[in-house]
Order: sequence, then C-alpha cells, then structure tokens
Amino acid sequence: MRHASRLWLACAAAITLSLPASVVHAQRTHVLIVAGLSGAPNFKTAFNQAIASTRTAARERWAVADSNFVALTEDSLPTAASQGQSTKANIAAAFLRLSKRVSAGDVVLVMLFGHGSGEGPGSKVNLPGPDATASEYASWMAPFTQQQVVFVNAATGSGDFVPVLAKSGRVVITATRTAMERNESEFLGVFTKALNSEEADADKDGRLSVLEAFRYARAEVAKSYERTNRMLTEHAVLSDSIIAGRITFGGKAVSANPRVAALIAERQILESQVAALRTRKATMAADAYDAELERLLLAIAEKTQAIKAAGGDK
Repeated sequence: MRHASRLWLACAAAITLSLPASVVHAQRTHVLIVAGLSGAPNFKTAFNQAIASTRTAARERWAVADSNFVALTEDSLPTAASQGQSTKANIAAAFLRLSKRVSAGDVVLVMLFGHGSGEGPGSKVNLPGPDATASEYASWMAPFTQQQVVFVNAATGSGDFVPVLAKSGRVVITATRTAMERNESEFLGVFTKALNSEEADADKDGRLSVLEAFRYARAEVAKSYERTNRMLTEHAVLSDSIIAGRITFGGKAVSANPRVAALIAERQILESQVAALRTRKATMAADAYDAELERLLLAIAEKTQAIKAAGGDK
C-alpha cells in the first residue's frame, strides 16, 4: 500500500508540475494604503513619495481605476495624497467598502507604513488616535477569501505581523524580521520604487510579480547598507514565495468568466497549502504526510480540470 501510495503521489506531482506556469492575472487590482503618523517632516515626505510612486504604478502600469485606489494618511483633511485620515475607524470602514467591491480572483494590495511597535497579535503601527492591532487587521481581511491578497507592512518593527496575518492563499510582507528591528527602515522607498522599475522584472517578461518586487527591494536595501558600511538592521520577510511568484500587479484577466477566476483563486490556496505542508514534513509521521499530500494534489488536479472545462488555462 505504501508503494502504491508513493507511486500515485509521484504521478500526481508530475501532473501538478506540468500545469501551466504562467502567472495568474486577476480581473481587477485594488489598492488600499494606510500611512500612519510620520512624527517628523522627513518621514512625512517619504510616506507621500511612497503613495505617489504606488499611485503612478497603479494608474500607468496596472490600469487601476482611481475608484479602486484608496490612500489614508495622518492628514485630517483630504489632500492630493489622501482620501481621508488614517484613523482606526476609517481603516475599518475602508476595508468594509473594499470587501463589497471585490470579485473572485481580484488582486487586493494593502500597504501599511509608519512607525511600528508591540508584540504578537498586539503589534501595531502608530495612527492618529487609537492604534489598530495586527489581530484587528487580520479580522478586517477575513472576508477576502476568494481574492489574491498581498499585505505589505513596511513599517519599522513590523515582523510580528507575519504570523498573525499569514494564511493559505495570502502573501504577507514585512520590512523587518522582528518587532525589535526598530531603526529607520529603507524598505518602503525601495519596494515602491520596484513597482515602477523595469529592473525589478527579473525574468523580463513584462510583468512584475510580488516575489520579484520583494526580492529586488530586499537586495537593494542590503546594497545600501553595504555601500555605507552599516550593519544591516532590517531583514524583510515574505510569508509565501509560491503564491508571491504567481501574483502580478495589473495585467489582463485570465478570463472574463468569474467562475474561472474563482477556481484559479481556489487552486492557488491549495498550492499554498502544499508548500506549507512540505515545510512540516520533518515533523510529521510519514503516513500522515503522504495522506495529506495526496489529498491536496488530488484537489489541485480536480480544480485544474474544472478550470479547463470552464475555458481557463488555455
């Protein structure tokens, strides 16, 4: 039985690896930016530049409608950079409105930056008024189960957001590895630069994946520290490289058929679960690991057949 199971797994894995390697494009891209308290003019300038750079990429590269781009900042009145103040109540309301606008398969990019602090679920980024915790951001993101969600916390001391927000089918990026890395971070500026950079497109296919943007930013930050002979005090983290490699910003939809988009999103979640399972292999009994891997690979194969039957993956 063990031999037969392993043979089936080998065949299923071969089928899975032979699936189309093209990056999955969503029907639409939505951007929600939350900039916390700056605390000093230089930080405020950096935050506004990051918003402007992301807005340029969204408009000119990703064809994002202005109605699908929302930026909240510390300013109490709307400005050229902001549609509202980044209070806890306004952030919650923005997530709620977004949840009512998205469709299955859409890309949802959330960017949070500022000055971070805290530990575990209580980690936060300083806001005007009461601060929102990592666990509250997780609850606001809970409705987005059929979307390709990318949550970027480019604040200092942001590392503890990863275990709180990470889940199958979602990519979480933080500028630092732990909450203790509190020095001024360079990740935000370089990451938003990557969104508009041809250089960040590593495979030169004309599309920028989340993974490419992350790797470019991380490498450029390291180079900056090396050039100035400083000890590297920020270590960016990405929660799921497999999904991050599949999600690209902008681009055409795989299909106008919402059923295909939903099936693709569901398959991505399963693929992420396979990646997570493989990281736990050494801690699992062989029979339990094989059984779970078999279940996931079979589910992926079934989703692929359903996508093809619905007109996708052609």
